[in-house]
Amino acid sequence: MARQHPEEPTLVELTIEEVKAMGRQGMDHPSTRPVLTGGAIGAVAGALLPVVSWPVGLLAGASIALYGRVKR
Repeated sequence: MARQHPEEPTLVELTIEEVKAMGRQGMDHPSTRPVLTGGAIGAVAGALLPVVSWPVGLLAGASIALYGRVKR
């Protein structure tokens, strides 16, 4: 299916650009702290839950936080 507005970037393209900007600017980028916080919360939740390990929780928490930042 063709995109209705091909000139608008996709969610994947926006996410890649956000991660690149976070890598270039480090802690000065406005998305870095919320994504790191989300990852830390996810890691703690993963360590506390018996079915999820902390690396899975870390990835899930950081991904959710990044998605929230990109989607705005």
